Amino acid sequence: MDGKAIRGKNSGGGSAIEMCFVFLVLFPLFYGTGAIGVNLIRTLQTIQLARDLGHMYARGIDFSQSANQTVMYQLGSSLGLTSSSSTSAAVVILSNLIYVDSGQCLAANAWTNPSTPVGPTGIACTNYQKWVFTQRLEFGNTSLRSSNLGNPLSTIVNSTTGQITQANYVTNAGAVANFSAINPYSNTSGVISGLPSGQTLYCAEAGAQAWAWMYFQNHSTYAFDYF
Repeated sequence: MDGKAIRGKNSGGGSAIEMCFVFLVLFPLFYGTGAIGVNLIRTLQTIQLARDLGHMYARGIDFSQSANQTVMYQLGSSLGLTSSSSTSAAVVILSNLIYVDSGQCLAANAWTNPSTPVGPTGIACTNYQKWVFTQRLEFGNTSLRSSNLGNPLSTIVNSTTGQITQANYVTNAGAVANFSAINPYSNTSGVISGLPSGQTLYCAEAGAQAWAWMYFQNHSTYAFDYF
């Protein structure tokens, strides 16, 4: 009896210690599974938001108008998209781009000699054979992430409409887009495949702050669509 009592006393708390070791493995596993699941949902919501806004933008919806912005914020409410840059948990970036060919140069009176991009009077079509921004609109928390297309020079972007004048997007280097994402239209020796001259390209980008806690910090979701 005494021996059994001694053995029981010495082994007391062993189960609790074993359970602690089990939780050291199970807790991170369950936590990581939950975090990945939540962020997967947020990723799908981000993809859908970029797709919906891109469709609307390409069909002529003017998001510089407050009524249309209200619709956009409603669509992005599940991601925490608001009009406040400091409190919004998401960002939306809309870009309108065009490829500068000879027709664009001539229309802007920046190509006076068809045989060369630089005319005899010294007026240059400096963005010839480049993708350029013609409009840029940003909403929500703009510090969350930047565009994969680069950013036009702020001084040439109209603060209300987001428009960039033809003179600027044809001749100003600050209007040139830098594609770090996939460009659906190839550019081979200055020739665009499948895109008629003067046709614009619409791009909608959306990003949202991912679920953050402990090891899951400073992550965000991102999606883009071309139209």
